[in-house]
Amino acid sequence: MNNMMTRFRHADDKLFYRINGSKELYRSFFGYVTHLGGARVTVGSILILFILCQRYIWLTDTVSAAAVSLFVSHILMMLLKKGVKRIRPYMTLPGAIIHGYQFKDHSFPSGHSTAIFSITIPFMIHYPVTMLVLFPLSCLVGYSRVVLGVHYPSDILAGGFLAFATTMMVILFI
Repeated sequence: MNNMMTRFRHADDKLFYRINGSKELYRSFFGYVTHLGGARVTVGSILILFILCQRYIWLTDTVSAAAVSLFVSHILMMLLKKGVKRIRPYMTLPGAIIHGYQFKDHSFPSGHSTAIFSITIPFMIHYPVTMLVLFPLSCLVGYSRVVLGVHYPSDILAGGFLAFATTMMVILFI
């Protein structure tokens, strides 16, 4: 089991370096993209969507699922961060490039990835055609977290999986 974990960490580190070692212009672009998974944009989007539900009633169930998924997954994400306590890559990996804000909390799972997937997955499930835009957009937010040096690739996958599992529970039980 230890050998498998060591290989996994090595692969995660190697992929991190490959994504993180990008050109400045590239990092600047992803510095903007990353905000789409931040609290202001995700919570603001939910509020705007609830206002739109006044006119477009058919969106209400999807927006409600996205809001509950965002709320529940955020709580679960914070509990996981406190439990796993994975140190951010820019603090542990030599040569990691940090671009932007230097977070002091733990990295696993990615909160931005969890948030963006939590609000987009309900729309992708209820309106599959939105997947053409929302899935690549959500993936770009996750990718940006590695480009900026604040997450390992596995943090992003964990955040997306947490959002998916939470959304499925919300849709099934609420």
